[in-house]
Amino acid sequence: MLKSPALQISRFSLSLTLLSKSSPSSIAINPTSITSFRSMMAYQYHSTTSSNNRKLLLRQLFEKDSSTYTYLLADVSHPEKPALLIDPVDKTADRDLSLVQELGLKLIYAMNTHVHADHVTGTGLIKTKFPGVKSIISRASNAKADLLVEPGDKIYFGDLFLEVRPTPGHTCGCVTFVTGDGPNQPQPRMAFTGDALLIRGCGRTDFQGGSSSQLLKSVHSQIFTLPAETLIYPAHDYRGFTVSTVGEEMQYNPRLTKDEEGFKNIMENLNLAYPKMIDIAVPANMVCGLQDPVAKAS
Repeated sequence: MLKSPALQISRFSLSLTLLSKSSPSSIAINPTSITSFRSMMAYQYHSTTSSNNRKLLLRQLFEKDSSTYTYLLADVSHPEKPALLIDPVDKTADRDLSLVQELGLKLIYAMNTHVHADHVTGTGLIKTKFPGVKSIISRASNAKADLLVEPGDKIYFGDLFLEVRPTPGHTCGCVTFVTGDGPNQPQPRMAFTGDALLIRGCGRTDFQGGSSSQLLKSVHSQIFTLPAETLIYPAHDYRGFTVSTVGEEMQYNPRLTKDEEGFKNIMENLNLAYPKMIDIAVPANMVCGLQDPVAKAS
């Protein structure tokens, strides 16, 4: 359950005030229901400060078995310090929640860039431990979550927001979350690209509705159109890299600098092994990850 002195539903530049500041209240969502993000729009906490110096807290966290990066973001200039997690992993959910508590943050969202095949998302466990947290995934993924996002949606946490950009190709439902553009938003911008764009690489395209031509188009139209200094934060890295930029990847990415035929040839000849977790991870992630920790233990 999300509580705020002023809770507003917002989409793009239009906003509809649901509750006045003189009437604090909350909106309750049945955790088992699948709610359209387009109808719910975005939950926005309004800051009481007039300062334009919004402060984004960013922590990059690592899960070694699947080489997955989880990202913790928070608006620490806001009184409630609302926060979100991008691509949490079940094995490290307790670590992530401990950090949230240590930093005095209010976790409101647990989000996935796509339906992962190499690990079980931590969103289900997080929701059992922090019942007020809402899960988010793209509508195109056909997976279950509290909020289903679509291209152009804005996800607010405090006075900061993430823009949803469609980047299918690795899977049919991949999205990239990009920090907002504007004087009150962090600069340079940041793109949390999931498996669509990796540092000097990209996600495979041979399962889960993947398409090499679609991935190439997605990256070039939705990520490479961002400013060159935009920071790239992927969902994985297997060589110890942590961050790149749009400009670097446009120049040095050995796959995505190729034309469509060259890219297709590379992707068709990767000869990658069948993901060892896919038969466990994908069914679990289609329903927001593990919901019952007791069932897992048994």
